[in-house]
Amino acid sequence: MCGIFALTICANSKLDRRTVRKLINTLFELSESRGKESAGIHIYLPESRKSWTIKSDQPATTFIRSSTYRKNLDEALSLLFNSSARIPNQPAVFIAHSRLVTNGSAQRSENNQPVVWGDISVIHNGIVVNVEEIWASHSNLQRQAEVDTEVIAALLDMSLQSEWNPIAAMQRTFTQLKGSASIAWTHARGMFVGAGTNTGDLFLARLSELGAYVFASEQFILESALRRVDRSAMVTHVQASRGCFITLHDNVLHLFNLSSPVENGQQSWLPKLPEKCFPNASNETSDRWNHRRDIGRTANESLLRYNERSLAQLRRCSRCVLPETFPFISFDSEGVCNYCHCYVTKYKGVDQEVAIRGFLSKIERYRRPFGRPEVIVPLSGGRDSCYGLHLLKSEFGLNPITFTYDWGMVTELARRNIARICGELGVQNILVSANIRRKRLNIRRNLSAWLAKPDLGLVPLLMAGDKNFISIGNQLRRQTGVDLNVWSSCPLENTEFKAGFCGIKPNPNKARIDHLSTTEKIKIAAYYSRSFVTNPRYLNSSLADSAAAFVSYYLTPRPDFVSLYDSIEWDEDTISNTLISSYNFEVSSDTTSTWRIGDGTSAFYNYVFVTAKGFSEFDTFRSNQIREGQMSRDDALRHVVNNNQPRVSGLRWYLDALDLDFNWVINRVNSLDSLGLHQ
Repeated sequence: MCGIFALTICANSKLDRRTVRKLINTLFELSESRGKESAGIHIYLPESRKSWTIKSDQPATTFIRSSTYRKNLDEALSLLFNSSARIPNQPAVFIAHSRLVTNGSAQRSENNQPVVWGDISVIHNGIVVNVEEIWASHSNLQRQAEVDTEVIAALLDMSLQSEWNPIAAMQRTFTQLKGSASIAWTHARGMFVGAGTNTGDLFLARLSELGAYVFASEQFILESALRRVDRSAMVTHVQASRGCFITLHDNVLHLFNLSSPVENGQQSWLPKLPEKCFPNASNETSDRWNHRRDIGRTANESLLRYNERSLAQLRRCSRCVLPETFPFISFDSEGVCNYCHCYVTKYKGVDQEVAIRGFLSKIERYRRPFGRPEVIVPLSGGRDSCYGLHLLKSEFGLNPITFTYDWGMVTELARRNIARICGELGVQNILVSANIRRKRLNIRRNLSAWLAKPDLGLVPLLMAGDKNFISIGNQLRRQTGVDLNVWSSCPLENTEFKAGFCGIKPNPNKARIDHLSTTEKIKIAAYYSRSFVTNPRYLNSSLADSAAAFVSYYLTPRPDFVSLYDSIEWDEDTISNTLISSYNFEVSSDTTSTWRIGDGTSAFYNYVFVTAKGFSEFDTFRSNQIREGQMSRDDALRHVVNNNQPRVSGLRWYLDALDLDFNWVINRVNSLDSLGLHQ
């Protein structure tokens, strides 16, 4: 069977850095006797709110010599023993595992331990024999790995989400398990470590003089390791159906019976646990949350797939570049698609001087004397909104106020571009910040639900969090007394195919880029409702936010709303050249395009669309440029080949921000390639 062990130390423990490293490595070496297929460790510093999860399909003795292990351990110890301190400056937890494979290939990282589920990190010795029954009885939990340990982590997480009581969570979890289970676990927002066993395969030692606890799955292993550290330490056997709970702020051990009844969420015989053992449990924690995980090995960028040869073999419209996989597409006898046939040009043949005069006459009544603000301009930091601000201020002489809604996916690059152009033009920028930690948690939960059952029609749910910017625009109208709102959405960037995946026939000539008819809105809502029923993981804390986004985007009135590029020609070269030359506009290193570079979500969802269907937003955009006479078809094809390549930095930023494992997520997305486009 597997070997598990753990070390917990309190702040100002007498353990020094060298001893901590030696003890952990010794426990790894001794535990290898119980399993040589893989090894891993989870390190948690609750006061710094940082954690590291490192694991590999290597024997423990090989694992602890690896550069990845040593680098991460050094980083954690450097933070734990800051500057020249000889003793720890904060509590710390180390839980580790040496594995004998019983189910789930060790070549798959998700099958190795520690297993991470949500905020739970757990190690497990034993075999759970009713894994399939447990998964089947909890339809809201979607299995991702083969290893039985995953179900333990999932049950703990589910229990904690309904009631924040770690001891009750352990009891509820063990009552559902059949087979053998000895575990240790931590929570990314807690100040504790829990352990329990239904077999008695757990031995505990309190190093009272050193301010630490050590436990392992075998008495010999524990005693052998302690001889090198504290020969006076007494080893205690944690008997079957018993659990222990160590509160890290005071290094106090609580013992309890795993089968004891819970009364009102608290064992009647156990003193109420102090709030300090889970100070970060509330959803109202600070947005300065800086939790970090190095899950598994370093992100493997070679997993990203992009096969130009296979994509080139897709049948495409002979006039534009839309492929045969595009929703509702059809071709005539000459190979021209129905979208080209029904397209009505926006700028071609329009006299731009006349168009500009028409725009200015439309907004003339909003002019105000004495330099008072005349227009509110949403500013995302992307090229369209930045150039729109340039036109309004520098070319048309308006006095704008800008606002930015930061919902957690506004990148640092976008923020820098906002600062550049507002500073250069002397324009006020009102930053409206959401609860970023909560927003990212909502995205993470929805993405986890989506990955469990991918559905292209539900991809926009991952961007729902930003749609409140429309309601915020109306709120700022009331607060500032400025009525006019000028938006900078480019009609050529129409991405109507996203609704197409929900069964809504795209309309490239709709009155507004985000417009849907009442019937279409009902269809969208019904599609989402059905999907939530078949995948209950969407029924999470994000529901209220998603509903508010739908109302804001589709139902909120937009008085005094003007779309700039509906009147004035949008030209990519002019926009990019002006921004770069006049405002030192910053571009992204991982793409040749200046579109979407400030949007933290676009790299991910475009990779999904290209992987699943062989096209992205760029195919629709370039096709519209062809129809407007702004680009030849040959040039558009070359651009599409470049623009659709995976944005490595963008993908890493997105998944890091959501605290999701890069390798696992990309592998899951790659499984969408049912057409064999990227093999």
